[in-house]
Amino acid sequence: MSKKPHADTGLAKYVERRVLELRPKKSQLQIANEAGYPNPNMITMIKNGTSKLALDRVPSMAKALESDPAYLMRLALEQAVGDLAARAIIEIFGTPITANELGWIEAIRTATDNTDPRITSRSQAAINAIFGR
Repeated sequence: MSKKPHADTGLAKYVERRVLELRPKKSQLQIANEAGYPNPNMITMIKNGTSKLALDRVPSMAKALESDPAYLMRLALEQAVGDLAARAIIEIFGTPITANELGWIEAIRTATDNTDPRITSRSQAAINAIFGR
């Protein structure tokens, strides 16, 4: 069995990227302290995949990483229970919506005067064009 069973998870990759992005303004020790870990090695273990992020640590870790807690929870769920079980949880309880996604929903509601428009091929094409797809 691998000593880094979670190395290829989206969460490990995301935490590694955020720690690098935040390096100019805060150290890994500061991130660990803000997330409630007395030892910064725990952040290293999460980044390299030797340890999972405990679900109860998601809110404090999201704050420490300056990231959206709903997005981090999705990644942590996939890591904790696997993709299939995470999809089942999301199917039952709904997809956690990030603050950025909520902003898009609010913009759509404003633009449509809260008329609850259906997504059409034309509107899907417009969204794809916004994102260069």
